[in-house]
Amino acid sequence: MSITVDRRNETVRIVNTNGRAKVEELSRHFNVSTVTIRNDLNYLEERGLIHRAYGGALTRNEVAFDPTLIEKAKLHAEEKKRIGAKAAEMVFDGDSIVLDSGTTTIEIAKAIKDRKDLTVMTNAINIATELAGLPGVTVMLTGGTLREKSFSLVGPNAESALKAFYFDKLFLGVDGLDAESGLTTPNVLEAQLNRVMIEVSRETVVVVDSSKFGRRSLSLIAPLDRIHSIITDSGISGVYRDLLAEKRIKAIMV
Repeated sequence: MSITVDRRNETVRIVNTNGRAKVEELSRHFNVSTVTIRNDLNYLEERGLIHRAYGGALTRNEVAFDPTLIEKAKLHAEEKKRIGAKAAEMVFDGDSIVLDSGTTTIEIAKAIKDRKDLTVMTNAINIATELAGLPGVTVMLTGGTLREKSFSLVGPNAESALKAFYFDKLFLGVDGLDAESGLTTPNVLEAQLNRVMIEVSRETVVVVDSSKFGRRSLSLIAPLDRIHSIITDSGISGVYRDLLAEKRIKAIMV
């Protein structure tokens, strides 16, 4: 077996074991150039063995993986709380906002309960329940078809409900943020609804922990140039800090 074949087989093993691998890390591991590693990753993606992402590679099953809300809540919980608290600082009395479904956006809901004259539209059953009964908050649900995995409402009815309004801010959670693909999520109907949310909001704020950077999921929501700011944690790489600055997207790290 040739050295190239050995290296590529080992690369697949590393990616499948860790869920992902970066070009620079593989370059150091094999003591070859980054150009060689990129060629290897392109070769492996063409054969359906891995999935290329900005700066590295992901396992194929990670691309379409759609975990439940309970599973997601266990991941990066502290980071999500900090991100949610920071996002809440952008919500003012009298605002009208959209809260997308997700385990980061519900942290925003928990932190805005003292607002006055606030209108919140959401497609998440659990977020609506979190905010229900508060004297200063009017809660609106999109309606639609329930996705049991995420407690979210999706579909044409949800999209139509959103299109009847215009909001100050959207707080959007995503499953993947990739330099080439932009914002992605595993579910096609979620992606379609998220695009409508962006269209009916004056400002789009993406709330996402750093593990989602460089990850590409199945369904495209929107390219990066459709968003205004990102709130994330300090684990974001220098490569993505530079990318966001280049695209003039405000990056807030907590």
